[in-house]
Amino acid sequence: MKKIKILNIGIKNNKFGNNVTIIKPVNIYGSVIEDNVFIGPFVEVQKKCKIGKNTKIQSHSFICELVTIGKNCFIGHGVNFINDRFKNHKPAMGNKFLWEETYVGDNVYIGSNSTILPVKICSNVVIGAGSVITKDIKKSGVYFGNPAKKIK
Repeated sequence: MKKIKILNIGIKNNKFGNNVTIIKPVNIYGSVIEDNVFIGPFVEVQKKCKIGKNTKIQSHSFICELVTIGKNCFIGHGVNFINDRFKNHKPAMGNKFLWEETYVGDNVYIGSNSTILPVKICSNVVIGAGSVITKDIKKSGVYFGNPAKKIK
């Protein structure tokens, strides 16, 4: 007989600010969600994440462990944050010591279907749709491409 394990995570073990809107279904666990945050459907926010005030996260986005997003940010549809760089030429496979943090400053707008590797992004940045962020962004501006480069 086959064994099947089904987990229903949902929303648990979080710290929520005031006026938070969440559209189910979502998985949000072990995170801090500040005031006036909107989280659309089919979003996952894993533990040890922080979502700053007035931030909007659109549907189908994945925010893995160790991501901090500042205030007044916009995360488009289908944005994926990654915490594993495959440093040993393979996935960390649960070895959380190999995972890295991602920090997104304030007033950062990330276009749909972008991928954000473990980086630091300064405040006041626009990232075009479909971009791949592989390195820290240290100067405000508009970035686009794979890998993303500053265009303005």
